Amino acid sequence: MEAITSYITDLGAAVVLPFIIFVFAMVLGQKAGDALRAGLLIGIGFVGINLVIGLLSNAVGPAAQAMAENFGIDLTVVDVGWPASAAIAFGTQVGALAIPVGLAVNVIMLAIGLTRTLDIDLWNYWHIAFSGALVAVVTDSLALGVAAAAIHMVILLAMADWSQPLIEDYYGFDNISLPHGTSAPYVLFAIPLNGLFERIPGLRDWKADPDTIQQRFGVLGESTVLGAVLGIVIGLLGYGFDDPRGDSIAILGLAINLAAAMYLLPKMVAILMEALIPISEGAQEMVRRRFPGRSVYIGLDSAIAIGSPAVIAVSLLLVPITLALAVIIPGNRVLPLVDLATIPFIVCMTVPIFKGNLIRSLIGGTIAMAATLLIATAMAPMVTDVAASVGFEAATEAAQISSLVDGGNPLSGLIVWLGRMEWVGIAILAVVAIAFAYLIKTRVTSKREFADATAETN
Repeated sequence: MEAITSYITDLGAAVVLPFIIFVFAMVLGQKAGDALRAGLLIGIGFVGINLVIGLLSNAVGPAAQAMAENFGIDLTVVDVGWPASAAIAFGTQVGALAIPVGLAVNVIMLAIGLTRTLDIDLWNYWHIAFSGALVAVVTDSLALGVAAAAIHMVILLAMADWSQPLIEDYYGFDNISLPHGTSAPYVLFAIPLNGLFERIPGLRDWKADPDTIQQRFGVLGESTVLGAVLGIVIGLLGYGFDDPRGDSIAILGLAINLAAAMYLLPKMVAILMEALIPISEGAQEMVRRRFPGRSVYIGLDSAIAIGSPAVIAVSLLLVPITLALAVIIPGNRVLPLVDLATIPFIVCMTVPIFKGNLIRSLIGGTIAMAATLLIATAMAPMVTDVAASVGFEAATEAAQISSLVDGGNPLSGLIVWLGRMEWVGIAILAVVAIAFAYLIKTRVTSKREFADATAETN
């Protein structure tokens, strides 16, 4: 089992998902040629998204490091980023069991009607492996770690169901949900915060979505121009003009790279959706035939949502803000580095809740990043221990390591905190998770039935 899991994780999402989509399309009765095309388009889309994310990382990373040096940021916990976190998670005993355990939980919940999400994004099961591995280390119990991973899966599926109508309305992803371990937990934070914004005079009436900004400022409000401007601002903060020639080259290069990312990400997402829409429609038809009155959501990586201009704009603004927060927040010891490029994954499910409003999203993102830094600091000793247990090299090169994804994730932090209470904490988690899933099932079902009834009467 460990060898199979290791092989799947080594292949990566860009290879695993095309195969899954091909098999899934064949099961749905599509022609072999159409199924093959859908699978390849999924792979192409993810390769394109990963290339653009790599572009962002390579462009923003050096600027962020330069900012840290310019402002004298000297923190003892190094952010090693999500690639290292995923490798650490899947390298543990819990990680070897994460995919079969996650699939089993998903199938059981689908069978008893406790979720509508079929999470085919197997590679991102590393998120449940991560929290499970930390619980296993702090309790010295593999069984507790596996139980924590299973409970984590239950909560993510419930959150995916809960947020699906919002995701569908904002992004236009029909019958697609996002049970992503990085993105979904921030929904719980954004919904009450947006309710608070609605009660603040001035802020509740402030239109600041990308379309409104573009209408007001014309070409200056376009996403590509905004990306270039943000690139110049970040470049100035990082590089300054100590070396006019070299710094100007770095700043202008950063501006063009961010403008390119703003333009290319939506194109890559469009390739993904071209393949996913027929698959989703086929899945709905099969479920309607076999289970009248039920529907299914296809659970995918939230990478499909990070191409929104509002998401990218807010994420780029949060890069210098996060570095500033790292300095001024009492108790923080994490130096944000690698995961600064993954901030889009943190905010992509909150932006729809804030209705694309850049001001609300930026305020919410700032609060979220402050909490993330503190959680990542608290988790650092455990993350360092787990990394050392699987022979992760950076564990011996730094005093401690952590990450914004998932070392600073609120849900991972909660699971590990309760997991330290051993079976008492796991029992509490299990009861809360199942109750939450049941409440979300009732809420989503009621909303869908109301929508269907309204459509029939109109």
